[in-house]
Amino acid sequence: MTTEERITNSETRIFKAVFPNTTNHYDTLFGGTAMQLMDEVAFITATRFARKRVVTVSSDKIDFKKPIPAGTIVELIGKVTYVGKTSMKVNVEIYTEQMYSYEREKAIVGDFTFVAIDDFKKPIQIL
Repeated sequence: MTTEERITNSETRIFKAVFPNTTNHYDTLFGGTAMQLMDEVAFITATRFARKRVVTVSSDKIDFKKPIPAGTIVELIGKVTYVGKTSMKVNVEIYTEQMYSYEREKAIVGDFTFVAIDDFKKPIQIL
């Protein structure tokens, strides 16, 4: 399988409902909760691409473009954007959808870097 095919096949999409127990006093999703969800989707994407143990080594610029209110549906999309010898970058976007309309907006975008590791937690080649 080519690298491009692996990138396509590893794209990950997860949907979640935003409930009040995950929101702050402004009735919007906690930033930390959004980052946790993004890291989880990025991890799944990286694992599906490499089919090896991977760990998050950094999160790059995360842009909170729109607040995510309670009572909406969010879609998280993870895509591999760079593959190095032992590391890869995964871009994650969060879109909000109104539950009872077709309104959809990009709310948050960020990049995560992962490293593939062996049984001794040492970096190994991804490809």
